[in-house]
Amino acid sequence: MTGHIGSTGVDEATDLSKTASMGLLEGKNVLITGVLTDASLAFGVAQLAQAEGANIILTGAGRGLSLTSRTARKLDVEPEVLEFDVTDPDHVVALRDRLESTWGRVDAALHAIGFAPESCLGDDFMAAPWEDVKVALEISAYSYKTLAEVVTPLMTDGGSVVGLDFDATVSWPAYNWMGVAKAALESTNRYLAKAHGPNNIRFNLVAAGPIRTIAAKSIPAFSKFEDVWDDKAPLGWDVRDSSAVARSTVAMLSDWFPATTGSMIHVDGGYHAMGA
Repeated sequence: MTGHIGSTGVDEATDLSKTASMGLLEGKNVLITGVLTDASLAFGVAQLAQAEGANIILTGAGRGLSLTSRTARKLDVEPEVLEFDVTDPDHVVALRDRLESTWGRVDAALHAIGFAPESCLGDDFMAAPWEDVKVALEISAYSYKTLAEVVTPLMTDGGSVVGLDFDATVSWPAYNWMGVAKAALESTNRYLAKAHGPNNIRFNLVAAGPIRTIAAKSIPAFSKFEDVWDDKAPLGWDVRDSSAVARSTVAMLSDWFPATTGSMIHVDGGYHAMGA
């Protein structure tokens, strides 16, 4: 009996082989938020995305916009930097219009946005007033939905949105209301995956282990993570090396996880799976 080998047989294998011989993001248009310095996790993602063939645009906001612009010059190909304040509804429309006029479509986007006022971090969980907590929730969690408002209308052929996370299924020393915000981010990820799945748009999170970034310096007990993570993680962990996070994130932004959405992928050396 003879049969026709179609897209699920040799043809599909050939397509995969061609993709593998090119960059993972060859010809993809990728929006990247959260680059402040070359120590930012988002910078590592941007650098690798370019190496894998992506066209990228960065965003920045407020006083950080000039930092983002300076850091953009350190990339192999200096990308355009656009202003995007997630608390300003006008920026949603302006950024979407600019992306549409520049690219026509968006294939992938990175959410690397987070902030909590000082009172939300530290030893006293009860100290933070609602005025500060709502800032942490809006910028660190609701902004994921705000980014989706920008990019999903331009993902006409499907796409991938990835958020950088720090596992909020447990409580951490001094992380306090940022941990609550990350829990909200994780829930938002699931609902965005549900809402946009019918349009073949995937939403996933990469829960990274601790890396020395500007954001990490704002956590009073960050040294406690540094002291134990490498010992407990079965694969080990280097707080100075973000390359594993970048590689995993770029893979999630690509077409290589076509049936994965609403998920949180741990890139932490296996720390999360170990007991006390």
